[in-house]
Amino acid sequence: MEEPRPDSARRALRASDHDRQAVLRRLQRAAAEGRLTLDEVDERTAAALRARTLGELADLTGDLPPDLW
Repeated sequence: MEEPRPDSARRALRASDHDRQAVLRRLQRAAAEGRLTLDEVDERTAAALRARTLGELADLTGDLPPDLW
């Protein structure tokens, strides 16, 4: 059985296209909820598409509440 990775190790893992798409969907929901402006969504979308690691992606949604529904 594989041991859980420490958070810092997980943040360093390479992001997949699927990971990036999940973040883009979360950013769109946040905009629809009124949590982000369109400019913020544009900036974060560009950053998500450039992201290489899970940590970079996590930073783009770290100030948003988790999806509750």
